[in-house]
Amino acid sequence: MKRLIEALKAAKSVGCLTGAGVSTLCGIPDFRGPQGLYRQKDAERIFDIDWFDRDPSIYYRGCAELVYGLDRYEPGPVHRALVHLEELGLLKGIATQNIDMLHQKAGSTNVYEVHGSPSLHHCRRCGDAKTFDEILAMLRPSGASNPSPPIPTCACGGVYKPDITFFGEALPEAAFTAAQGLAIRSDVFLVLGTSLTVFPAAGLPRLTLQGGGKVFIVNAQPTSLDDYAAGVYRDLAEFADAVLSISPSLRTSGF
Repeated sequence: MKRLIEALKAAKSVGCLTGAGVSTLCGIPDFRGPQGLYRQKDAERIFDIDWFDRDPSIYYRGCAELVYGLDRYEPGPVHRALVHLEELGLLKGIATQNIDMLHQKAGSTNVYEVHGSPSLHHCRRCGDAKTFDEILAMLRPSGASNPSPPIPTCACGGVYKPDITFFGEALPEAAFTAAQGLAIRSDVFLVLGTSLTVFPAAGLPRLTLQGGGKVFIVNAQPTSLDDYAAGVYRDLAEFADAVLSISPSLRTSGF
């Protein structure tokens, strides 16, 4: 990892794209993995906006644990490493495909959730907003998990939907525009825990390459950009250990 760490130290602006591999280190199942959400019955309907409006119980039943159990998880080594890079003044922002809110929980401040987030829910009828914790209180009135959760309903009679981008919806424009700007400005861009198969998020590191920046990839599986990267690594835990070993003295070293 020496080449990657030296590139980080010398960079003026570091950006990052994170995917499911970062979350699986925390024990969260990959949605597309063997135990993931997309293996469930009616999986193709869970994040479909038309099906949500037709029968929101499909979503709330399917996501009872994998979304509404997220408060039980803590940030992992990669989350902590990225906070460290931000504290060093190197990392300028994180674009994430994840919807687990763990970057914010770890303390990262510039997080662009390009696939949306459950941190807020809005009523499909009147637009009223509820926080994730408020929705949890509606789903767990007794404070315990519920295998058949109720459907969070607004006073107007509408159903609350998370601000996760469902199939049939546009990506959150502000977050994705900010992520594009981050990639364009970065002279080093990290791709962590994603195979770069889901577009348009997978196109972000290409913007860095087009601007003459370096892309470093840390992912267990090969990606379509491996041949164009300045470095390719397979072990996210090793990456996190290497980053966390960077001395805080860099803050005043002139880098």
